[in-house]
Amino acid sequence: MSLTLKPVPPARGLRWLRDGFALYAKRPLGFAAMFVVFLFAAIVAALVPLAGSLLQMAMLPLLSLGFMVAGQSALFGGPVKPTQFIEPLRGDPQRRIALLQLCLLYGACALLILVLCDMLSAGAMQRVQMLVAKGAPQSQIDAVLTEPGVAMAAFTGALLGTLLAVPFWHAPALVHWGGQRAAQALFSSTVAVWRSKGAFLLYGLGWTALVLFFGLVTALVFGLFGAAQFASMLALPAGLVFSTVFYVSLLFTFNDSFGGGVAEAPPIESR
Repeated sequence: MSLTLKPVPPARGLRWLRDGFALYAKRPLGFAAMFVVFLFAAIVAALVPLAGSLLQMAMLPLLSLGFMVAGQSALFGGPVKPTQFIEPLRGDPQRRIALLQLCLLYGACALLILVLCDMLSAGAMQRVQMLVAKGAPQSQIDAVLTEPGVAMAAFTGALLGTLLAVPFWHAPALVHWGGQRAAQALFSSTVAVWRSKGAFLLYGLGWTALVLFFGLVTALVFGLFGAAQFASMLALPAGLVFSTVFYVSLLFTFNDSFGGGVAEAPPIESR
């Protein structure tokens, strides 16, 4: 399929966020089920001896592409289901190999970033993850977060994570819909994100503002009724919804950057 790189005006960044919520509203249960299934698969992957962490990180490119495939289907009134995560791997061998190369490269780079951050924090980042997984009191988590090196590790992780996201943002979709090889897809994605940096800046700021606004409103509302402790109970379901909508919105960032990438309706399944 022929793809054309297009300039994207900055105002489209907020439109991506809005369109993500609108598309999510069309198939909320389907998209939510996809995200829950992926979380379960990530937990299972973490149990694999030695390679568990690498496998976890390597699954993320398929997560973003799976949501884009599902989003395309939903746009045309089609189904949304977890099997769409592996649908791109059922294509021709060239695309499948390129996708697996992207997954392995992303997983290795992400794991190196995590190791570097853990070294900078003298193991504090890993201890925080363990405390969160055990459901430890917030006071214990806060105590670890105040240790020397944690702030630098968090900043380094955010910076390197952002830099890693740029070449991989569109790369899986460029392989799946554009038939590009892994290296070409990484280059094309980097160019596309740079050319649309204004839109992506507003997109990121929009998500940040939304999350902060939601947290502030819930804290104020529950605080007025003397039930501030219940505000934290909304954090998990809200986080799941926001995370799911984020992945749903990725389709629109690709459509605007590469016009015609998903112009065709998905094939109708036989029953």
